[in-house]
Amino acid sequence: MNSLFVSWRPALPEGAGWRPVGRLEHDGDLYRFWYTRGAKKEGFRPFSQMQQLDQVYESVELFPLFANRLLSESRPEYEDYLRWSGLDPDHRPDPIVVLGVTEGIRQTDAVEVFPCPRPDESGCYSNKFFLHGIRWMPPAAIERISRLQTDERLKLLPDVQNEHDRHAVAVRTDAERMLVGYVPRYFAHDLQHLFSGCDTDFIRLSVDRVNLDAPLQNRVLCRIQACWPDGFQPCSGDDFAPIPVGVPAKCVS
Repeated sequence: MNSLFVSWRPALPEGAGWRPVGRLEHDGDLYRFWYTRGAKKEGFRPFSQMQQLDQVYESVELFPLFANRLLSESRPEYEDYLRWSGLDPDHRPDPIVVLGVTEGIRQTDAVEVFPCPRPDESGCYSNKFFLHGIRWMPPAAIERISRLQTDERLKLLPDVQNEHDRHAVAVRTDAERMLVGYVPRYFAHDLQHLFSGCDTDFIRLSVDRVNLDAPLQNRVLCRIQACWPDGFQPCSGDDFAPIPVGVPAKCVS
């Protein structure tokens, strides 16, 4: 079963920072969405056609809220879109898998989606993500990004002086220590636990692929591998917990 958390950013001055407000999953037959406790905090309004916080919504098709965050398969660049994400265009993946890599980002709203990390077959932390923040990098960093090579080692450094996110984790090149971007905000909190629970030799970030023909948000796909510390439970805060369901599931066409 594939599943994603749905995160939302409050608008200022109500608050800053992203928080989980729902969960989307697909069991091969039905898509299901339900709200988490983060949706009950101040400022959030339920999504269109899913107005009740205490319902589970079901549909045989991907809900429009999420389907509209995927590039249409009819677009000529769709195969490139899959390739940029490290997916095989010859074996079309479940849309929820594509969403999990591309994060469902749209410039017109404050909603993103992300998968909750799970141990791989070796019991280790393993994940892929697109490098964030490239659009804010200076020209010298953009030029250096264009020269990144597959499997090139990168460095992870907590950005403790970041004014916008105290959990931010910066990504720098190994040789020059040049800032080239950031880890997605929803992985940054997990990395704080990995930094404290893993030996630094067991945390490795590298370039999975560089897409020079892609938009900046899909330019650099990174791969991280680390130990899985004892007791480590990502996506376990109160905001991630489901809201108790008090009514039967509702089908959405």
